[in-house]
Amino acid sequence: MPSDEVTSQPALSSLHIHPVKALGGSSPASAVVEPWGLAGDRRWMLTDRDGKAVTQRQYAALAPASAALLPDGGVRVSAPGRAPLDIAVPDPRDGTVVVDVFGTKVEAVPAAPDAEAWFGEYLGADVRLVHMDDPSRRRPVAPDYAREGETVNFADGFPLMVTTTASLDALNALIAAGEDAHEGPLPMERFRPTAVVDGTVAWEEDRWARIAIGDVTFRVAKPCSRCVVTTTDQRTGVRGKEPLRTLSRHRKSGSKVLFGQNLIPETMGTLRVGDPLRVLAVRDDT
Repeated sequence: MPSDEVTSQPALSSLHIHPVKALGGSSPASAVVEPWGLAGDRRWMLTDRDGKAVTQRQYAALAPASAALLPDGGVRVSAPGRAPLDIAVPDPRDGTVVVDVFGTKVEAVPAAPDAEAWFGEYLGADVRLVHMDDPSRRRPVAPDYAREGETVNFADGFPLMVTTTASLDALNALIAAGEDAHEGPLPMERFRPTAVVDGTVAWEEDRWARIAIGDVTFRVAKPCSRCVVTTTDQRTGVRGKEPLRTLSRHRKSGSKVLFGQNLIPETMGTLRVGDPLRVLAVRDDT
């Protein structure tokens, strides 16, 4: 059962970089924080022929696919039954296209045709891979939460997202007590965070307004609302009912179910697994 007491100094327990939105990625021991997210995170994205973002929401088969960063910023993609493919960073001088990331129009650079063919054959769908060449100006953070000039990569809405192992333990305890207990316990990868923290009380992150991880400070923008992706086994692509069933009963705000917190960097630097977390300010409404 999850503990109600902090037994150690909260600290960063893992980092997660997903070079291609919706695909698997890597868990490095350290990562550079850029204004728009972790270096190399979510700079690539799939779209349909109308330019709309394609994710695991539409194609659960993307879950067991993965992407690894190459030294020049390109990616090596792999998937069950497919030979890996190395994809180079496309040149924006060859032209950009307008893509739609959940209602926000963004300029992006199409990848080479072999990338389109690779993903099209894997998914059996007409899709295209695009790259965000200049995150400093392509996509602003939602104005209700942003300060002037703040931008984001191809993440759902914010540069980083933090979760805590204590809250996952609490959620898994609730799942174990429910009617879909056979689906648990769920791993943290279901929530696709960029940073995971150990040593907190369950749901403590709901109170945070500003935090520091190591030497890097962040503004906590808002809780992260969850979608069907969390019900998708990231190893197989098989969908279930959890955690949305349990979150809807215990972690609902309006029509949204919540797990994790969205972060906007205030300073740049390098995060390292083991870095301590300090709470700099808490919310007035908690």
